[in-house]
Amino acid sequence: MLAAVPRVYPLLGMLAGYLLLLFASPVRVALRDGFRCILRFKRLWLVFALLALAYSTFQFVVFTPLSATSDFHLEQFGFWDSWHWPGFVQVWRESLLHAVEAVAGIFDAAATTYPLSVLAALLLLLNWRGLHRSLVRALRKQFGLGGWLIYVGVLLGALASLVKPLIYWQMPEWIHFLPPARTLQASAVVDTVAFLFEYLCAVYLQVYLITVCLAWIKGLHFGEEALLRFAMRRFSFVLKWLGLLVLASTLLLRVPLLVAYFRDVPGVLDYLPLGRCVMAALILCFGSMQISLVLHNESLREAFAAHRQFVRWHSIRFAWFLLLCALHYWFLALADATVRAAAIERPLALILWTLLFVLARALVTGWLLASWVCLYRQCEIGRVNRETWIRY
Repeated sequence: MLAAVPRVYPLLGMLAGYLLLLFASPVRVALRDGFRCILRFKRLWLVFALLALAYSTFQFVVFTPLSATSDFHLEQFGFWDSWHWPGFVQVWRESLLHAVEAVAGIFDAAATTYPLSVLAALLLLLNWRGLHRSLVRALRKQFGLGGWLIYVGVLLGALASLVKPLIYWQMPEWIHFLPPARTLQASAVVDTVAFLFEYLCAVYLQVYLITVCLAWIKGLHFGEEALLRFAMRRFSFVLKWLGLLVLASTLLLRVPLLVAYFRDVPGVLDYLPLGRCVMAALILCFGSMQISLVLHNESLREAFAAHRQFVRWHSIRFAWFLLLCALHYWFLALADATVRAAAIERPLALILWTLLFVLARALVTGWLLASWVCLYRQCEIGRVNRETWIRY
């Protein structure tokens, strides 16, 4: 009897359940306003699309060997029934971890900036639109003498980001002058330092997009250059929280991998999924820290107090928002894992799917980030005893 049921009916049932969950949730107003925001400012999702396309192109060029022009023939699409579709059991674990990390990215850094981080490092060193000068001034005013240490760390990360592609490009030549083990160790150290700059660059872009959403909410007119410098000043406040996250991420993820290049660490890769889960859980448990520091220029202690108050008063709305984020990202991750497993020997199909997936994920990420800013502001207005939500 189940086999006789047309496939369209379960799909319609899933769509109806999704719409019911979406429009019956207590965060539907924030989701609506977030969608209006990305319609007004396309950069909220185009930035994520550009970064993801650059990273996907890099991954495809480096790790996808093409043997002949036959790899791009249209015959490889064939009939859908001829594809080797994986079962749910084969893809759900990987997709679940990706979904959890994607949800955590809304409250931390939702994009991978490599290889465009190389261009970002160059622009920062050249003081593009005054960002270098704004960074120095913000660090000096925010941290005093300690700001110069952070500045040196950022410069080292920027230089490592510039050197990183050169090292990997010239690695076959280096083997003639250095032992292979020493070459790998040097490249691992450079990669670790460059990763810190890539992460800071991703967070700065997220802070910038949050300020764009805030300007839309308040109905402010802004110039692009002034907003970039304003986001840099707000970024200096977020650095207080980033220091703790960078320390935890370095100890859980980067240090074990780096040590494995110098010492024999058995099964080091087996611990990475657990470390990634712990990092995602840490970010989700303190989800409002980043946006609170961006919007209010608070001290770290004040931000912790504001987060505790936010969770205590708005836990239901926050939980609903996390649930809807997880639902969207899990569907995307399931679809990506399924199609990639089925199209592993079909490069043209894989390219087309990657393009569609990148655009869909960027649109969802921009929408959810804008919705999160709207939701947080709505909760704040309710917290100061206003009778209505913010009006646009």
